[in-house]
Amino acid sequence: MPRTPDPDADGLDGVPPPHPVFHIEQALLGALLLEPRHLDDVTGIAPASFSTAAHTALFATIRSLPAPDPVEHATTTKWLDQVLAAARDQARGLSALYLQTLIQVCPSARHAPAYARIVEAEHSRRRLAAAAQRLMRTARDIALPQRVATTLAEAEDLIAVVDDVAARFPPHPGSLPRTPAPSPSSVTRHDEEELDEERLLLATSTAHASKVNQMRWLAPGDFALSLHAGLWQCLTALTRRGTPVDPMTVLWEARHRGLLNTGAKPKELLELLSGTAGSPEHWGERILQRSVLMTAHHTGQRIEAYTDDPATTPYQLVTGSRRALADLSAVRTRWQHATSPTPTNNPTRAKATAAPRAGPPRTTAPSTARNSR
Repeated sequence: MPRTPDPDADGLDGVPPPHPVFHIEQALLGALLLEPRHLDDVTGIAPASFSTAAHTALFATIRSLPAPDPVEHATTTKWLDQVLAAARDQARGLSALYLQTLIQVCPSARHAPAYARIVEAEHSRRRLAAAAQRLMRTARDIALPQRVATTLAEAEDLIAVVDDVAARFPPHPGSLPRTPAPSPSSVTRHDEEELDEERLLLATSTAHASKVNQMRWLAPGDFALSLHAGLWQCLTALTRRGTPVDPMTVLWEARHRGLLNTGAKPKELLELLSGTAGSPEHWGERILQRSVLMTAHHTGQRIEAYTDDPATTPYQLVTGSRRALADLSAVRTRWQHATSPTPTNNPTRAKATAAPRAGPPRTTAPSTARNSR
């Protein structure tokens, strides 16, 4: 007695269903197999635009072979046999049955340009997602010798992808994505070294207040701790007003700004502002470097979130990506201001991105200062 096959025995129940664009690709390929003349109407896509190796091989083969005579093609499978034989060199799993399936699932060969436009849109989505993921991986790679430079190079590649997608799908007014942007706090983790460097910046800036006005490239948003961001605002406010700066005047400014209402104790703040080591510029550049990397990572997260939302149109992808990249562009400009060498009288001297200023080995801040977190 024959055994009844178990539908779950092949393990296919765990295989996810194909992406919706898979069916559009099938319809497009079916249209081109049924009426190859429509290949002239298909623009904006290449073999790499398809989501599977089999579809990629078929489209590449259809483009490479001469179109058949329409009358002969309507009565014989000669051209289809040629397509199958050539495509099998790249995708051995292809069969004549699958080519017939593609033809059967195509609603209308005349709609090939519309199908191609959808394939182009989804390929653009995948390209943006891949570029955003590369940016995030680079920003998090602590093994890179030049993390900021490499990360900003990846950002340039992402910008190039966005510009290319924008040329294909020009955004229009009202094309903002509706996908909620992920919160930076959901991925940000601050270690003690990072917080120590912020404390050292605040202390050295209090001791060398004349340097504060030269560090306008550092913003409160670069700090990991809101208390530290508030103290930096106190320092910049005092120096702008020409008020003497020392731990006592900073403490009084912090009181006026409500920082003591957050749980920070006056004695702890005074001790934090007194432990100096190194130069303000060195610690400031260290903080700004982290800000560049975190902003790059969050930019990639935002763009990836847009690409993951199937409701986001290509036009919305462009608008959302450009807005996300604008934040990274702003902090990149500040990084360039912070690390550019001092201009000389030689106007032809090339401006190169300098490495952060050398500073002393990490010095642990007073233990009482850590309690101010």
